[in-house]
Amino acid sequence: MLKEIAKQQYLGQDYNCAESVLRAANAEYGLGLEEKSLRLMAGFGGGMGCGGVCGALSGAIAALSGVRVSGRAHSAPGFSGECAELVAAFEAKAGGTQCCELKKRWFGEDRCLAVVEAACQTLEEQLKK
Repeated sequence: MLKEIAKQQYLGQDYNCAESVLRAANAEYGLGLEEKSLRLMAGFGGGMGCGGVCGALSGAIAALSGVRVSGRAHSAPGFSGECAELVAAFEAKAGGTQCCELKKRWFGEDRCLAVVEAACQTLEEQLKK
């Protein structure tokens, strides 16, 4: 299950939230991303390092893109709406989309594991639609 793989990446391998979600999705959904491509998520952790958009959410959007888009985003019918649905569903689960706000609520002994798990759950639910 996606959450378990992400947890292993996040806590066991010490990847950040964004990296953990995309790495888990790569393994779970066979996205075929190589190590060099996976490293592109590094800068999205911690809300891009400045508390902006949640890195776990960014990782989920990247994973959704990998599953749903085969060429350009503009040529994937309904894709932008699907991204908006994922963001809204994540916001409802986590209580926001901004890292600085989510950290106030969720950061603890396991860092932001609950947020990473919420992103994974939201991605799984979106992909079932």
